[in-house]
Amino acid sequence: MILACNSISKAFGTDQILSNVTFHINEREKAAIVGINGAGKSTLLKIIMNQLSADQGEVTLAKGATIGYLPQHQELSSENTIYEELLEVKQNIIDLDKRIRELEVEMKNVEGQKLERMLATYTRLTHEFEMANGYAYQSEITGVLKGLGFTEEDFTKKTNTLSGGQKTRVALGKLLLTAPDIILLDEPTNHLDLESIAWLETYLTNYNGAVIIVAHDRYFLDRVVTKIVEMDQGKATVFMGNYSDYAVKKAALREAQIKQYLNQQKEIKHQEEVITKLRSFNREKSIKRAESREKLLNKMERIDKPITTEASMHLTLEPNVLSGNDVLSVSDLSKSFGDKHLFSGISFDVKREEKVAIIGKNGTGKTTMLKIINDLLPSDSGEIKLGSKVHIGYYDQEHNVLDPEKTLFDELQDAYPNLDNTKIRNVLAAFLFTNDDVFKRIKDLSGGERGRVSLAKLMLSEANFLILDEPTNHLDIISKEILENAIKNYTGTVLYVSHDRYFINKTATRILDLTNNQVLNYIGNYDYYLEKKEEVEKAYLEPSIGTTTSQLGSYDSTKGTLKAAAPKETKSSGALDWKQQKEEQAKLRKKQNELKKIEEEISSLETRNEEIDELLSQEEIYTNVSELMKLNNEKKELETRLEELMERWEELAE
Repeated sequence: MILACNSISKAFGTDQILSNVTFHINEREKAAIVGINGAGKSTLLKIIMNQLSADQGEVTLAKGATIGYLPQHQELSSENTIYEELLEVKQNIIDLDKRIRELEVEMKNVEGQKLERMLATYTRLTHEFEMANGYAYQSEITGVLKGLGFTEEDFTKKTNTLSGGQKTRVALGKLLLTAPDIILLDEPTNHLDLESIAWLETYLTNYNGAVIIVAHDRYFLDRVVTKIVEMDQGKATVFMGNYSDYAVKKAALREAQIKQYLNQQKEIKHQEEVITKLRSFNREKSIKRAESREKLLNKMERIDKPITTEASMHLTLEPNVLSGNDVLSVSDLSKSFGDKHLFSGISFDVKREEKVAIIGKNGTGKTTMLKIINDLLPSDSGEIKLGSKVHIGYYDQEHNVLDPEKTLFDELQDAYPNLDNTKIRNVLAAFLFTNDDVFKRIKDLSGGERGRVSLAKLMLSEANFLILDEPTNHLDIISKEILENAIKNYTGTVLYVSHDRYFINKTATRILDLTNNQVLNYIGNYDYYLEKKEEVEKAYLEPSIGTTTSQLGSYDSTKGTLKAAAPKETKSSGALDWKQQKEEQAKLRKKQNELKKIEEEISSLETRNEEIDELLSQEEIYTNVSELMKLNNEKKELETRLEELMERWEELAE
C-alpha cells in the first residue's frame, strides 16, 4: 500500500462534501475517482495533496514516496519555450552531465592519488547519470511532447503565449517526466486529441508508479484503471475492475437496492393491512396479535428510497418537421487561415437519421468545418447544400450562442417568447436548474453548467439537423449517458465533433476521420473505426497495393468507405415455462380462495360468539344448567376453532 485515505470528511459551510471517505491505493495500481459534478472529487485530490485540510480523518503516504499532481487549470506564465519548460524537470541530469564534462577536462592535468579519487568520483557520477536515463533524456522530452500532440515547430513557442489547453498539456508533460511514485490527474484528457489520449493511455498503463485519475472519459478509464472509487452523496464505495465493470456492478447494486426497498415497502403495506384486519376481528387475542406485529413493524430498520440520479435529468430531442432524405451535401470544401492550410477537396453527404461523428487531431479543422456548414465562417472554395425542410440546431463548445449578461430564465424566454413561465422552468429543471438557480447569470456559470443551458436551448428548438461541437465537454458521466440516450433515440440527423470515444461508440452510425487534409469515411462506430483504420488508410492512401473487397467488406476506394457488418440477432431467453406459470397461478388462486373462506368463517363464528354471550346473560339460560353447559361447550369449541382459523389466516396472509 502506497496511499491510504482514512475517514476523510470535509464540509464547506452547511454543505457536507465528503463524509467518512476511506480507501487505499497499492503500489503501481491505477485507480479512478468517479462521480457527478460537485461530488467532491477535486476536493479529495486537494486534500491528498495537502492543499486543503480535512475536517477529520487523515491521509497516509508510504515512507519516502513522492507524489505529483495535475490540477484542471494551469497558470504557466514563464518566458520559457515549451521545450525549455520540460527541460527544467531534467535540471539534475543537466547539472550531472556538466559536472562529468568538467571532471573529464580536470583529469587531463592531474595524476597519482588525486587522479584516482577523481576517477572514483567520475565512475560514481557516470553511473548516476546512466541510471537517471541521462543518455536519452532529450529524446524522452521530445517523445513526451510529441505524444501530447506538440509538433517540433511548437517546441520554440513561449509558454506565456499558449492557450489554457496547451498549458495543461505542458504541465502534464512536466509531471510525467518527473515520474513520482504516485500521480494524481484531474481531467487529464480534456485538452487532448484522440491520438494523444491513446498515447497517454499506453504511457499510464505501463507507468511504474501508482496513478489516481479523476476523469469523465469512460473509454480512457476502461483502458487504464483497475479500481474505481465512486463518490456519491459524500461517501466512497470501491469497485474492482475498469469503468465497464463498475457500470455493470453499479447497475446490479442499484437494482438490488431498489428491489430491496420495494420489497420492504410491500412488506410494510402488507403488515399494516394484517394489523388492520386483526384489529377488525375485535377479539382480545387478535388485538394482542395486532399490537405485537405493530411493535415489530416500528422496530423495523427502514430502507431509504434509493436516489436514481439518472432520472433527475430527462432530455428529449425531437424534430418538429421531417426533413428530406438528403440532409447535407458538402462538395470540394477547402479552408486555410493565412499559411495554415486545414483541408482541401473535402466532399461528403449526410442522410436523414444518420449520426455522423467527425474525428481527427487538434488543429485539423473539425470545428472550422462545422462553422462553415453552419454559415458562421466562409470557405475558401467548395459548396454546402442543405436538403429540403432542413432546420439546423447548433451547439457551440464555446457557448457563443449564450448572452453572458442574461439570466438562465431570460436566455430561454427571449429565445422562445411563446413559452410560458412554467414550461421554461420545467425545461431548466430537466437540466438540473431549479428554484433560484434559474436567475443566475450566464457569466457566473461553470463550463458544464453553460453546456447544460445550451443543450436546453437546443432541446426547445425542435431542429431536425443537430450540429454539435464537443457536446460532452464538462458534462459528468451521468449527464453524458443521458445525452447519449437522447441522441440514440433522436429521429432527426446529427453531425458532431467529439473526442469522447465512449460517446462516439454509443451514438455514431458513421465516422468521418479528418486526416492528411482529407476525409476518410467509416460506416460504423468507434470500435469498428479502430478495427479497420489501418486497412482503410492503406487502401485509400495506397490503392496500388490492391486490397480486395473480400478482405475489407463493402469498401469504396473513391470515398474511403467501409461498411460495418450487420450485428447478428440473438434469441431472447424468454420467461418462465407456460405450464409452470399456470401451476403457480393455480396455487395462488387456491390460497386466495381459502383465505376468503376463512375470513367468512371467522365472521360467522364471531357473530355466533356474540349471540352466545347474549344468551348467557339471559336468566332463563343461566338458571338452566343443561342449556348453560351446552352453550359453554359450544363457546369453547368456537373459541378453539377461531384460534385455529386466526393462525391459518396469518399463515395465508403472509
